[in-house]
Amino acid sequence: MSEPYDVVVIGGGPGGYVGAIKAAQLGMKVACVEKRGRLGGTCLNIGCIPSKALLHTSHLYEDAQHHFEKIGIRAKGVELDLGAMLDNKDDVVDNLTKGIEGLFRKYKVDYIKGAARLTGTNAMDVALLDGGNQQVASKNIILATGSDVMPLPGVTIDEERIVSSTGALDLDKVPEHLVVIGGGYIGLEMGTVWRRLGAKVTVVEFLDRVTPGMDMEVSKTFQRILTKQGMTFRLGTKVTGVDSSGELLKVHVEPAKGGEGEAIECDVVLVAIGRRPYTDGVGLEAAGVALDERRRIATDEHFRTNVPGIFAIGDAIKGPMLAHKAEEEGVAVAEILAGQQPHIDYNLIPGVVYTDPEIAAVGQTEEQLKQAGVAYKVGKFSMMANSRARAVGNTDGFVKLLTDAGTDRILGCHIIASDAGTMINEVTVGMEFGASAEDLARTSHPHPTLEEAIKEAALAAFAKPIHM
Repeated sequence: MSEPYDVVVIGGGPGGYVGAIKAAQLGMKVACVEKRGRLGGTCLNIGCIPSKALLHTSHLYEDAQHHFEKIGIRAKGVELDLGAMLDNKDDVVDNLTKGIEGLFRKYKVDYIKGAARLTGTNAMDVALLDGGNQQVASKNIILATGSDVMPLPGVTIDEERIVSSTGALDLDKVPEHLVVIGGGYIGLEMGTVWRRLGAKVTVVEFLDRVTPGMDMEVSKTFQRILTKQGMTFRLGTKVTGVDSSGELLKVHVEPAKGGEGEAIECDVVLVAIGRRPYTDGVGLEAAGVALDERRRIATDEHFRTNVPGIFAIGDAIKGPMLAHKAEEEGVAVAEILAGQQPHIDYNLIPGVVYTDPEIAAVGQTEEQLKQAGVAYKVGKFSMMANSRARAVGNTDGFVKLLTDAGTDRILGCHIIASDAGTMINEVTVGMEFGASAEDLARTSHPHPTLEEAIKEAALAAFAKPIHM
């Protein structure tokens, strides 16, 4: 066993590798253990990054197929080369993972390729990918083990015909009919990719709405837009099983509230009902680390587990399973270990669905404000009235700003727009500094930009919009 590290991070995903780099920048001796053999975790390897690459290229393909002629571009003979599209996705992932390895070298973070298992409060055994074992000791340990696909009882994922989000990134051909089980972020994004490439897509959702947890008005508008684009939705519907014995799969469904069942035939099923914390096989029991009722690692507000010197972050603990949330926590733990006092406002962790249009949200929804009894105002502005959106032909959606009725302080923002994921950052920064709607409205916005819709929504919240 080598001399103990100051910090060893178990898991090389966004939270883990960012936390490792930050700790090294703060002068600590750091190692990061990753069993995949590639840094970046689920997000970079089989999640956020490859899915965004496919969303981008499939969007270009759909535009060339169906929208170019309307704007005066005649592109004849446009064909899909699915293999090349998937190769491009893989190249993006490869380059980014190598980039993280370069950062580890730059900041002198030791990269240990293997599966770590805690053997005590300050030690672990690493089964190395190249063979053999390595004993590693550390004064502090950060558990950044991430999450895994949530299974659906009675449905066996084979990653060929019945796939998770992982298999959905690498289908060898465009399905004739793709059934997506789950109407959340992941299912709708991957369903969008394959619909653009030519698949019929049916989304089956247990609840009576898509994107649970979002502002209800946004969810309903979003579903209408996706329906217009060609998706079919079966809401309030329960999947009881998938029969894979025949040439076609048969997805057995019935009303969630009870009733007669039926079978939906398709050639590929995507199971996208969520993710669960990855906490098994890490040796938590040996170290005495406690879990909560949902088998997440239990932590306090400073990310400390019940065992001194062991911290946990990211998807393995409570909170939204988002890469940027994990990154903030990784930095926070490193700063805590360096004697600093960081703070994360979990109300200001934005969420984005990267379809077209995109959906972005930060802060509270109307439903949450009503439930809490908060008096609020709504400032809303349609993208149809935004000059940049009209110029580029992306007029679906709106900006919706929620403010405190008494103080004008911004409480939440919900956007449907072609670049909502970028637009939301202005509001997030404003909320971080306690901005009012008037603050945003009196800030000069360049013209013509989509962001002007935020200014107009802010005007609508405390006065009247100019352009609507």
